[in-house]
Amino acid sequence: MVLAAAMAVLVVVTTIGVLADGRVLTGSAIWLKPFKFSVSILLYAVALAWMLSLLPRRSRLAERSALVIVLSLFIEMAVVVVQVIRGTTSHYNMSTPLNTALWNIMFAAIIVLFFAHLLIAVAVLRARIPDRVVRTGVALGVGVSLVGLFVATPMGSANQHTVGAADGGPGLPVVGWSTVGGDLRVGHFIGLHALQVLPLLAWGLTRFAGRLSERARVRLLLLAGAGYAGITVLTTWQALREQPLIRPDVVTLTAFGVLAGLVLAGVAITLRAEARQEL
Repeated sequence: MVLAAAMAVLVVVTTIGVLADGRVLTGSAIWLKPFKFSVSILLYAVALAWMLSLLPRRSRLAERSALVIVLSLFIEMAVVVVQVIRGTTSHYNMSTPLNTALWNIMFAAIIVLFFAHLLIAVAVLRARIPDRVVRTGVALGVGVSLVGLFVATPMGSANQHTVGAADGGPGLPVVGWSTVGGDLRVGHFIGLHALQVLPLLAWGLTRFAGRLSERARVRLLLLAGAGYAGITVLTTWQALREQPLIRPDVVTLTAFGVLAGLVLAGVAITLRAEARQEL
């Protein structure tokens, strides 16, 4: 929550930066990147704190892993902000010895964060959270967000976000995802925020679909988690094939259609079985 509070302050600071600083970097307002990162990390930190509060007893593994995540994200944001102040990029910037050192520090922090997140996933899966629906939502959220972290690895290999075009070209408003080439940030973004989406869906099912049995709600969550993970992988696959998100080809649309059909079929079967059981 200290991290969340710090990011909330940074959201305000970076918003002022976007409005007051006219500098442009890689085709966007120079303060837009730290603004997006601070919003994303704010949501991530709040969701993670809530998940830790669900553990029935204190877990040293989870607490120490969370501390590592907090320190890693503080380091990453410090590098991003420092580089913006210096008027240059942070990610994949190896133009000078200093820029290379800062990027290596950030990259190491990201790797450490990935493994700390993995350990929290283990702690959550081992915990006996009383509400099975919430437990499933939390486990799926942590697990799919790991997929979101993992699909970012091609960016490190290529030293850029865009596939088939240079970084900084035409992009979608605010998020900046490329409209002329594949963008690996799409799958990374979608997957990472499973940490908020899937537990929130679990809460929604408990709050507004309490008439359904626990088994049915868990099955619906599993279907949602599978579909969400599938979208994360498919958007990454689309980007690796040099396709902008807004310009999918027939193969991509077919894959999305098959995924959506399978998930919807599973939902229909689950709801039909629930109705029969009620009868």
